[in-house]
Amino acid sequence: MKKPYGIMPAALTVWNEDETFNEKGMEHYLKWLLDNGAHSISSCGSTGENIAMHMEEQKKIIEVTVKTIAGQVPVYVGTGRYTTSATIELSKYAESVGADGVMIILPYYLKPYKGAAMDHLRAVSKEINIPIMVYNNPWFAGYELNAKDIKQLVDEGVVNSVKSAHGDAARIHELKFECGDKLKVLYGHDYAGLEGIAAGADGWLSGILSALPKQCRQIYDAVAVEKDIEKGRQILNQLMPFINYLTYEKVNDKPHWLEIFKATVNMQGIPVGKPRRPLGGLDNENVEKLKKVLDIALS
Repeated sequence: MKKPYGIMPAALTVWNEDETFNEKGMEHYLKWLLDNGAHSISSCGSTGENIAMHMEEQKKIIEVTVKTIAGQVPVYVGTGRYTTSATIELSKYAESVGADGVMIILPYYLKPYKGAAMDHLRAVSKEINIPIMVYNNPWFAGYELNAKDIKQLVDEGVVNSVKSAHGDAARIHELKFECGDKLKVLYGHDYAGLEGIAAGADGWLSGILSALPKQCRQIYDAVAVEKDIEKGRQILNQLMPFINYLTYEKVNDKPHWLEIFKATVNMQGIPVGKPRRPLGGLDNENVEKLKKVLDIALS
């Protein structure tokens, strides 16, 4: 069993101009992530636009991801749908093509009560023989499981990793305190990766790693490997203009973070296209803003 760890980009999905899946482009992009320091790979999550995929298309993208990585690093693929039956179908498919694990967001939109969400995970666990990572994202699901909820599922053998996407690094400490080494905890937001790693996270899984994997790997190595917080802070300082632009500097909520991530990768010479509509590309003003902060991040 390959457990997720370290720098784990939430891989983008590469589309053609007509919004069909670009298999060759996806292969090229995934290899770029590996070449730039990814320890593990996640695909078909939020940054991968899983909600914009139909079932058979998502299966194809899962297959291409697993085939391209070819066992070089752990691969956990997003299989979470609202219904338990669809989540089981996708998860069983992921196992059949060789995924090391599945990442399952809590059932969203209708926001079922916690007991139903936990039973959802239990039902999937009974149908597959590969690990489940809980995608604990209150921003997209509308709620989250707390550390004691997760511990219960860990003790039952239902899950053994979690993407903690709230953003608060204290949640990392709580999860590790409750579950110890029985649970791999991935910090799951863009703006406090250093703090998450320092709080004991086993890795960092978020969208910023899909766009700036090399720089995020440098932060991880400084904090987790070299135990040099000050070095990590110095590297992070170069990313702060990018993170501030990504997170705070919006005009009427524009541009969207996914538009920024895709444009960032395109500007580094790796064509990944635009997000599927209703999102799109950056306007000229934001292209210029991104170029300025990216120059600092890549220097």
